[in-house]
Amino acid sequence: MANRGEIAVRIQRACRELGIQTIQVYSEADRDSMAVQMADIAVCIGPARSSESYLNAVRVVEAARSMGADAIHPGYGFLSENAAFARRCEEEGLVFIGPPGEVIATMGDKASARAMAVAAGVPVTPGSSGVVASAAAALDVAGSLGYPVILKAVAGGGGRGMRVVEREAELAAHFEAASREAKAAFGDGAMYVEKYLVGIRHVEIQILSDGERVLHLGERDCSSQRRNQKLVEESPSPGLSEALRVEMGEAAVRLCRHVGYRSAGTIECIVEPASQRFYFMEMNTRVQVEHPVTECVTGIDIVKEQIRIAAGERLSFRQDDVQLRGHAIECRINAEDPERAFAPSPGRVESLRLPGGPGVRVDSHVFAGYVVPPNYDSLIAKLVCWGADRDEALARMQRALAELRVEGVSTTAPFLARLLACDTFRRGAVHTRFVERFIQESTP
Repeated sequence: MANRGEIAVRIQRACRELGIQTIQVYSEADRDSMAVQMADIAVCIGPARSSESYLNAVRVVEAARSMGADAIHPGYGFLSENAAFARRCEEEGLVFIGPPGEVIATMGDKASARAMAVAAGVPVTPGSSGVVASAAAALDVAGSLGYPVILKAVAGGGGRGMRVVEREAELAAHFEAASREAKAAFGDGAMYVEKYLVGIRHVEIQILSDGERVLHLGERDCSSQRRNQKLVEESPSPGLSEALRVEMGEAAVRLCRHVGYRSAGTIECIVEPASQRFYFMEMNTRVQVEHPVTECVTGIDIVKEQIRIAAGERLSFRQDDVQLRGHAIECRINAEDPERAFAPSPGRVESLRLPGGPGVRVDSHVFAGYVVPPNYDSLIAKLVCWGADRDEALARMQRALAELRVEGVSTTAPFLARLLACDTFRRGAVHTRFVERFIQESTP
């Protein structure tokens, strides 16, 4: 397990159910973590700094080889979409639980991924035909597209290296800032430009492929975001017609066939609700943070299937076997203080009460006495609620958020309860700027 936190725990659980032993690598900051406590073997690979531990491919591979591992699961983030790391695993005789390195390289570069989508007949947002080399070149493209535009880093994800530009006078400064951020986060500051569409939904399609059979598991609506960071996800999307749902699923499968995809992955799109048109945005060549939403409505264990595919097994079901049942909503619980502009809130968890009951799932690595380190992402739990319909799922989520108690650190749970109670969310009329507008209108 070349990761940490809740995803390390999630994958260990899948491995245990499959009868697979786990070796957990960890940094000094995670010495007392749940993932380390649960693993069959744990190996410290460096200090808290990610670049010296979880992002250090040499140390991760050395740990795997010294312990006799057969495979490496990268989770999400860190090395999960690093093509060079995937190739290194293959060269060292280790199975990388993910797609081949060349596919990661192709689809991880957003410019080449756009080109692949075009070649596969999947619609893309109007934008630059490839990388723009400078702020001056970006100005030319933006002038032809019309404002607003969005600047995007070709590498990475998670909202980093992205800037919305409303006016020409702002573009140069935003371009340089986004490029620096992308260079620091992903080692690549290359940028491209797209037309920024307003009032849109962010909808993604979950894919599973064994290299021969490519299936989609329906969609997730991830429109509730703050600064391009997802806060709430649900499936199915309340903003899609059945015809569009089918069209997007078929397009995602077509694109994955075109690039020779194998493993779990996600095709991310934007949707114009009024016209019911969609556009390819990017692909995540890994398991997603929000994969439990899809697991709840399909009954398919995505992580187990990902591991089986990596072991050379074929998918045991067909597209017709995939049926969406009910509705699921996921809230990301972060150790952040919404009253202080969502500032990180590391520290000791003095006491913890997790919600339960019908239709409630909690993926977390936190326990009473756990110290949330300041070195990593602030996600401490994913709260997922399933219901026979959206109303029941939403009612269960409100109940579960009320049951949750975390003492010692601030969390986003109270803010999420207010967000889900607002009329716009309850009607399902969300879009990618909805949360920011909600914050502006609800803050004194």
